[in-house]
Order: sequence, then structure tokens, then C-alpha cells
Amino acid sequence: MRLRLGTAGRRRFWQSSKALLLLPITLIVVITAVDMKAPTSIHLGPALVIAPALTPSFAGPRTTAAVGALATLAQILIAVTHGGIGTSNHVVQIITLAVLSVLVVLYSALRERRQAQLAQVRTVAEAAQHVLMWPLPEQIGPLRIASLYLAAEDEAQIGGDLYAATRCDDAVRVLIGDVRGKGLPAIGEAALLLGAFREGSHRHHGLDDLVTTLEQSVARYTADMEPEEEAGERFATALLVEIPDRDQTTRMTSCGHPPPLLLSPGHVVTMPSLHPSPPLGVQVVPAKVEHTLDVFSFEPGDTLLLYTDGVVEARDTRGRFYPLAERVARWTDDSPEALMHHLRRDLLAHAGGRLGDDAALIALHRAPVDRHRLHGHGRGHGHGRAAVRQDVAGAEGP
Repeated sequence: MRLRLGTAGRRRFWQSSKALLLLPITLIVVITAVDMKAPTSIHLGPALVIAPALTPSFAGPRTTAAVGALATLAQILIAVTHGGIGTSNHVVQIITLAVLSVLVVLYSALRERRQAQLAQVRTVAEAAQHVLMWPLPEQIGPLRIASLYLAAEDEAQIGGDLYAATRCDDAVRVLIGDVRGKGLPAIGEAALLLGAFREGSHRHHGLDDLVTTLEQSVARYTADMEPEEEAGERFATALLVEIPDRDQTTRMTSCGHPPPLLLSPGHVVTMPSLHPSPPLGVQVVPAKVEHTLDVFSFEPGDTLLLYTDGVVEARDTRGRFYPLAERVARWTDDSPEALMHHLRRDLLAHAGGRLGDDAALIALHRAPVDRHRLHGHGRGHGHGRAAVRQDVAGAEGP
């Protein structure tokens, strides 16, 4: 699909370039015709330089050279019409136009070479970014997944925000985090966290041990790589969620990261109670930090929405933050893919088309089960949902 789109795009570009080529050619014809009919005291020939000067904006050096040669021939024709090619004024005009055309061709060649180098760098950067941020599968365990990443830095596909999901025994573990900074400079620390999470998820049975491993990895990185002028300023927030396949009691622990949103059918949005510990890397030599393990009920038919602060801190022209919980209430019954589509369009519209910080979202949807299975566990589900509502009320408080 990408190859077809690329080929079609090049074809459209070439067709538009051929259409734009009519502009300098038309200028040459018009200027030449008018100058040949104008009185000898009026000299429009110097304006012919406009034609080769415009051509590099849509064509390469060969086309530019052809337009420059055509403009020079037109200047010679004008000279023959007005007093002969040997007059000093016409000789100077012809030489000047030829020299300027050569300079424009050289500029066009250098510009084309620079564009080729930039395209190669972009290709390498995109490949490196894809290796770092593996695409999430559409289905993992009992969950359907959709994700969205909006990088604040131009030409970047990822930055300081990160996410990953992996299978571990009979559960799915998900990480979403936010490294201090944005864009390409923050990719190194994001890669560190992702690697530590993917490796540690299969070595540790509990989230508390896993988050301790992440803390130690960040501490080693900052000790070895952090510049002295940035001492104590490199840290990362992280939220780890563990979703069992058969148990609806979902566990999570947060290191300074905002809590997820639980979307239930019927435009119901709740926020599970969360007791975050300090962000990763705040302490250069990490002490033993007690990470609270929060639990909530993630029932069939629900969607769990994880996000980074770049989403809720996006501002509109009046400086108002993006009201994520209010907006997603409209789309609680949508699929994860449709939810991401709505959020992308709505978030960019709120921020005026450009975000001030990287933003990432993950939607995890637990597929509904049949009525027979629901009937066998109905009471437990209802109790879990009530507990969630009570936790949310307590978290919001007076």
C-alpha cells in the first residue's frame, strides 16, 4: 500500500512539475514578444532571468539548465531585432543572463543533492524509530489494542513518550511513560526504559519488582550518561498495568504518571484510584521506595485508556487544557481504532494543529463475554464496578 501511494505521489508531483514548467516558458515567450515590438529605448530583456530563477522551485538542474538556455537564446533574438548582437549593451545582457543561469543551475544541483541527503537521513531515522517503538499488535490476549503517537518535533515519529505491551504468563503487561524533554533528544532514555521493561517483564512475577528494576536501570543510566549541568534533571514518569486473561482484577502501579481512564458502555468514564510514587530517576542513588499496587475491575466491554501528560496539557488559543475525560465520554461505545481516530482529530483541533509536547495514548478493550459466563460471575462483576466508582469518588474528594 505504501509503495503504491509513493508511486502515485511521485506521478502527481511529476505531472504538476510539467504543468508548472509552462510558467517560465510563457514568461520567456511573452517578454521576448513584447520586447521585440517595443521601442528601442525600452529594454525588457533583463527580466528574462526570472524564468531560470523560478524553475528550481519545482524542477531539477537539467530542466533549469534548459530554461536558462532558452532564456539566453531569447535574449540573443531580442539583440538581433534591436540593433544587432554585436552592440555592447546586448553583449553585456547576454553574458550576464548566461552567467546568472549557470549560477542558478549550480544552486539547483546543490539543492537537489541536499534533498537527497536529507531524504536518506529521514529514512534512517524512521527505521531507527520503528526499531525502538515496536508497533503494538491489534490483538494481544483477550485485549484489542489501538495506539496513537503525536510527536511535537517536526519530522519525528517518536520522542520522549513511550509505550509497550507484552505477554507474561496468563496476563498482559503494558507500560506507558514520559521521559523529561521532547522530540529526538529524549529517545535515548526512552529506549532505555523500553528495553528494561521488555526484559524485566519476563523475569519478575510482580509489578513491584519490575518497577524496581526500571528504577535501577534509570539510576545507572543517569550515573553514567547524565551531564553535570543536568544533574538531577533527567527523570521519567511511568505507569505499569497488568491485565490478567481470566481475572478482571487489574493491577497497576504509577511512578508519577497520570491515572488511566476506564470507559464503560453508555458514556460512562471513571478514573481508578491511584497512589503514585516519585518518578523514575528523581533519586540519583535510589533508596527502597514502596510502590503502591492499586487494583480495579476491568470488565468485559470496557476500554482502558492510558495517556501521557502531553495529551491533558495540550492548550487551545485561550490557554485551556484539553478536557480528555469530558471528550472521551462521547466515544465510550466505539472500537479502540475509532476512539484513536476521534481523539487524534479532536486533540489537534483543540491545540490548533500543533502540540507543544509529545503525546501518546493506548486504548485497551476487553471483549465482552456471552451471557452464560456473565450470569455465572455477575455478582463479582457488580461488586468490582461499585468498588471502582467508590475509589473514583474518594480520589476526586471535596
